[in-house]
Amino acid sequence: MSDLERLIVEAPSIAGSFRLDGRTAGVVGGTRGLGQAMAVALGAAGADVCVVGRGPAGLEETAEAISGLGRKGTSFAADATDEAQVERMVDHVLTNHGTIDVLVNSQGTVDLHPSEDFATDVWQRVMDVNVKSVFLCCKHVGRVMLAQGRGKIINISSVRGFQGRAQDPAYAPSKGAVNQLTRSLAIEWGPRGVNENAIAPAFTRTAMASNYLDDPAKRAWVLSRIPLERVGQLEDFFGPAVFLASDASNFVNGHVLLVDGGWVAA
Repeated sequence: MSDLERLIVEAPSIAGSFRLDGRTAGVVGGTRGLGQAMAVALGAAGADVCVVGRGPAGLEETAEAISGLGRKGTSFAADATDEAQVERMVDHVLTNHGTIDVLVNSQGTVDLHPSEDFATDVWQRVMDVNVKSVFLCCKHVGRVMLAQGRGKIINISSVRGFQGRAQDPAYAPSKGAVNQLTRSLAIEWGPRGVNENAIAPAFTRTAMASNYLDDPAKRAWVLSRIPLERVGQLEDFFGPAVFLASDASNFVNGHVLLVDGGWVAA
């Protein structure tokens, strides 16, 4: 069979390769914003989803939305910066779903102040939420995936992982660390069946960003940086999340996918 003949046979299956039927996803930080949007998208693509957050706000609501899509939606309250709580979260998912095929790390926080006055405890909190928790979730869910011989991990980074910013000695460095953690685990775990990738958004219309974007001058500055001349919407992350969670991305590993309207390109 020639390459063309083989492609003609294989190509009709491409749409199905984006489906997640029979798989379970754990979405950490899935109670609002990007995490909630991606949890709903994974459910719509066929996955059962366990929504994880410090709670209680958004936990049951998001899990019920997954169930409303005809999938199994569960929730678990946990502080992902605490290793013991992460271990209990993994046990909960395995007990209630039997497997963990997809992990999305969407937890995050930001704080901006002049660097010479930046409180050390605030700096540590940003690092704990944005880096330590991602490492802990990857570590403990990764063990499950390695034992299974398969899995997809998606870490949420930021354009700030590629660029510095004034008055930001914590958030931007933390997202750079997420990028490098993603690449390091991809190298180590890829040969064992676990793909590790990241998504890097620019300004997106979320509760966290709404105050900034509602300021006309600040919004104008943001739009001047984005060639598509609009900010991101939560729905813009449906496709990237499903793609990286599905078989359609089986040869994508160690990649940080910019979903930024061209911010970094500009």
